[in-house]
Amino acid sequence: MGLDFIGTIIIILYFVGLMAIGAIASKKIKNSEDFLVAGRNLGFWTFTLLVVASICSGMTILGVAGLGYAAGWPSIWEQIFVPLSAAVCILFFGTKLHSVASRTGYVTVQDYFAHRFYSPRGIRGTSAIIGVLISIIYLVGQYVSISMVLSWLFKIPYEWSLVIGAVIVMAYTILGGLYAVGMASLVQGIMILAGVLLVGPVVIAAAGGLEHINVVLASIDVNMTHLWYPQVHPPYAKYAFMTPEYLVSFFFLLTFGLAAAPHVVNNVLAARDIKYFKWAPLAAFVIYAVIMYLCKITGFAARSMVSENMISLPTGVANPSDYSFIVAAEYVFPAIFAPIVAIIVLSAVMSTTDRLMLTIGSYVSWDVYKQFINKDASERSITLLSRVAIGLSTVITLYLAWSNPPELLAWLIWMAIGVMLACFVTPLFAGLYWRRATREGALASMIVGLVGVFAFSYYAKFITPMPMHPSIYGFALSLAAMILVSLMTKKPSEKLLDETSTGMFIRDRKKA
Repeated sequence: MGLDFIGTIIIILYFVGLMAIGAIASKKIKNSEDFLVAGRNLGFWTFTLLVVASICSGMTILGVAGLGYAAGWPSIWEQIFVPLSAAVCILFFGTKLHSVASRTGYVTVQDYFAHRFYSPRGIRGTSAIIGVLISIIYLVGQYVSISMVLSWLFKIPYEWSLVIGAVIVMAYTILGGLYAVGMASLVQGIMILAGVLLVGPVVIAAAGGLEHINVVLASIDVNMTHLWYPQVHPPYAKYAFMTPEYLVSFFFLLTFGLAAAPHVVNNVLAARDIKYFKWAPLAAFVIYAVIMYLCKITGFAARSMVSENMISLPTGVANPSDYSFIVAAEYVFPAIFAPIVAIIVLSAVMSTTDRLMLTIGSYVSWDVYKQFINKDASERSITLLSRVAIGLSTVITLYLAWSNPPELLAWLIWMAIGVMLACFVTPLFAGLYWRRATREGALASMIVGLVGVFAFSYYAKFITPMPMHPSIYGFALSLAAMILVSLMTKKPSEKLLDETSTGMFIRDRKKA
């Protein structure tokens, strides 16, 4: 899909608009809290769409349609698990974290870990380092997605596309911090929802409707029209990995791994009002589910259209199926709609990229520099270092993405989500809801989970495939380490547990 002169101008205006958002947001930045958590002043829809947009990476448009194209209906579970992650984050993590943070002034989730597990250095440092590493890995994937779209549309080299996309996102994030990210996410979220509602139904109709699409899928492989593939290991085909066992691990990976992701869970500290947490989980789930279902079924439609020689996917690229949404949209819409399709995809990718950048900046400046190097750091120096860290992370991730790595990159990204599951889910849930969880248990949980997920991921990738996603084994080890070590060590004080509202309840009793 190429762009004519008018289409190019529209895309440029979109980029200029993002820069303008950064410039406007920069005027709200008076201190580090404004930069890192938007002054805890985000309204309901900005907050809700920020959580959705932080999850809504290139996976949502390109990857979801691509997986639907490759695997058919057994991959439909993704459309439940990922929207659930937004609801789980807001309801089970956010409700209590926001309430406690309103009293304590938490800026990052590491502040909570340091307080709840009475470990101002050990837990904070370990979780911050893990958070930065997985954010960088995840960020590489977002840059590759941006460059895929720009190089495909503008017919420019991959490397140029990479630099253009990275510089634009970096610029408005550095300018306005979370205010800019939140404002951009509101605009991008509306564009994604409206765009998918426009494109999805038209592509599905052009493919002959859902009934015809299912007939075509069944002619390729009848299991493509079922809810899962037969429990055979190894799978009888590369695309037939969505077996019942694998889907169990997929549920934990996506629903809880993404909910506990550093760039997602930190958003709960920026909401203006605790009342938002009553309806935001439902709103986030519904909005995201609509987007993902339409993207997924668009992938089914594209597979049907390719099978009937209506369209053809590009050759000479690492993952042709990831282009299915773009190519199908190109077929059904006149060329004048090319910039609209481009903006839909770019909005999805950039909405996660900017939040990842800011997460890295906040962890480096607030959790490493202020807590370990200069406890008396000024507000200005923290904000400046956040911006410098964002710039440096951009350079590092550009370097990693420069070679356009194919399958290994996808493996690293899935492993990054696995690290989120194995390292952060157990300490968050145990810290918030289990009064017996201790500092030693939390630290053991993170370290054992990290080692476990790397070991099992390496084994599954380079030795022999496993019937479940490797992260589930790391998560199980993390959970076991938390329980066993906590029971063998001294229980935290009742005063601390009351301060952090720890217990088997969601709404903070001090606010009830």
